[in-house]
Amino acid sequence: MNPHAYTETEIAGVYRAIRERRDVRHFKAGPLEPGQLERFLTAAHHGPSVGYMQPWRFVRITNTGLRARIHQHVNEERIKTAEALGKRADDFMRLKVEGILECAEVLVVGLIDKRDEYIFGRRTMPEMDLASAACALQNFWLAARAEGIGAGWVSMFDPQTLRQLVGMPEGSQPIAVLCVGQVEEFYSAPMLELEKWDQRRPLGEIMFENSWGHEP
Repeated sequence: MNPHAYTETEIAGVYRAIRERRDVRHFKAGPLEPGQLERFLTAAHHGPSVGYMQPWRFVRITNTGLRARIHQHVNEERIKTAEALGKRADDFMRLKVEGILECAEVLVVGLIDKRDEYIFGRRTMPEMDLASAACALQNFWLAARAEGIGAGWVSMFDPQTLRQLVGMPEGSQPIAVLCVGQVEEFYSAPMLELEKWDQRRPLGEIMFENSWGHEP
């Protein structure tokens, strides 16, 4: 037996959270419990980061007027996205793509400014700071799901506009509007799969051996 492994119950819990994590768009009224948001943020802050640069920053939106302006901007980008989708525009407009006004908490997540100063692990792949922040967000998501709280990553915005709305410094980069809150239920499958937008590929289509396209 591997002495470093968790118990079978703990392992099952980890895999369950991964399997049942959802990008939530539908929320019910009600605040988070005291301490929950801090726990989720702590989980995010324990995420792996290239060169230990910890590039993520979280801006909690508590001003209702600012929340409304963020929602308005996201809706404007939603319409532009529909226009860019051509034949699938109508299908897209029927989808619910955010829950900014309904959720308990809204966070704007961004990458720090002056990122060029961090070279460790980024000399040939500077985008690794974004990969690091995505890992932090996944930690947040899984912690929230384990506690029965929904979270949704909204990426429909113009970075410059959102940066100005929340007073982020020049050179920083917003990457997410994160909606967090209570839910009536979690989707039985990813919402875009339930809505027939797309479906999860079989593992055999994404796993190769030794060279791209060569199946094991």
